[in-house]
Amino acid sequence: MRAVIFLAFLLWAGSVFGQDKLGIAGHNHLALHVKDIQASARFYRDIIGLTPISVPDDLKAIRAWFDIGNGQQVHLLAGRTEPITHDRNGSHFALFVDNINQSEQFLKKSNITYHKQVRFDGVTQIYFADPDGYLLELNEAKK
Repeated sequence: MRAVIFLAFLLWAGSVFGQDKLGIAGHNHLALHVKDIQASARFYRDIIGLTPISVPDDLKAIRAWFDIGNGQQVHLLAGRTEPITHDRNGSHFALFVDNINQSEQFLKKSNITYHKQVRFDGVTQIYFADPDGYLLELNEAKK
């Protein structure tokens, strides 16, 4: 009897805690804790080119939200006091671009330091940091 109860528990636990059982339908947003909300908002609007999303009035001084497309967003949260440390092989988020060469020229024109490399599968990647040090990767989808 214990074996049957244990087996039933395992089956139940697998159905409840299984990765495919959460019902994830997509990615909603990435939240970044930033030091200077205005400087970071300018960067994500003017350099990254994201479209600002309206923030409730009571949050405007401490939040900035941006649309990436397809229901995905970047949320900036004011109040970070600790420095961000990163390297190319660590934490980052990646965005597709239409033309990696055009993106590189824009970064040069904007005097933004970056690292360019070709991934093992031939995709060109460009890494650069935002004002807080969060690392972004740009890459062009294979055609």
